[in-house]
Amino acid sequence: MIKVNIEKGYYEFKLEDLLKKKNISINKLMKETNTDYKVIKRLISGELLRIDIIVIARFCDYLNCNITDIIDYKK
Repeated sequence: MIKVNIEKGYYEFKLEDLLKKKNISINKLMKETNTDYKVIKRLISGELLRIDIIVIARFCDYLNCNITDIIDYKK
């Protein structure tokens, strides 16, 4: 899990942990969800400015999870 501090809290990026738990590689996720490798890496590292809800929805459908299993905001 990667924590990214912002003004009044922080985001937790948990995609990498979820992939490990489900034994799914980044390459498999990339191919199965038709998502660019760089987009996945940014969601893993937390190095992004915007979150694409379409991509998150694809991941949630494919991984059978909730959005908070991938990314969460804490005050």
